[in-house]
Amino acid sequence: MMKLSKINEGIYKYKGEYYTHNSCPGTTHHGEDIISEGGDEYRHWDPFRSKLGAFLKEHGALPIRTDMDILYLGAGDGTTVSYLSDFLSSGRIFGVEFSRRPYRNLLELSIKRDNIYPILADARKPDKYEDVVPLVDFIYQDVAQRDQCGIFMKNVWFLKEGYKGILAIKSRSIDVTRSPSEIYKEVEENLTSNGFDVLEQVDIGRWQKDHRLFVVGK
Repeated sequence: MMKLSKINEGIYKYKGEYYTHNSCPGTTHHGEDIISEGGDEYRHWDPFRSKLGAFLKEHGALPIRTDMDILYLGAGDGTTVSYLSDFLSSGRIFGVEFSRRPYRNLLELSIKRDNIYPILADARKPDKYEDVVPLVDFIYQDVAQRDQCGIFMKNVWFLKEGYKGILAIKSRSIDVTRSPSEIYKEVEENLTSNGFDVLEQVDIGRWQKDHRLFVVGK
């Protein structure tokens, strides 16, 4: 008999893999595996498709509560957003995406899931969406650009005092000629020199090549 174990609020585990309770039963986002138990559906959080899923696979927990409001920079077509939508039983996701094609998928996802608020905008210009994004509890950034740290810094004023975020750093997007370890050290120095505490670094290279996630506090 199949038996899911509850890891913490909103996260479940089965045979070494992590799942979220599907808040939109009967649907998947990218054809992910679904398992059913007790009349409920649970979606496999694939670490190869979601950097936050890879973080969960490496770390075993998320530094996020189910009642948080999250500003998601670089929301893409909504893969990770969809899992956060499951996880945030009483929270909201404000997803900023610059490219129109993935934004269309994100918008369609928001029609099915009422805690997703898609925003078509450039994360480098937070003044363009300051009127629609409230102060949030957490920032998650996944923007593969050279100025990844700078983009994060421009958006931290959305954070409530005392809360934190995760910055997904793709070293090759910053400088393909330098070693990833050198890039990560530079990112850490940049964050700390701007008043952030780097609480943790999680290497997700097994799942997402040349990526490290920085958990930061202010």
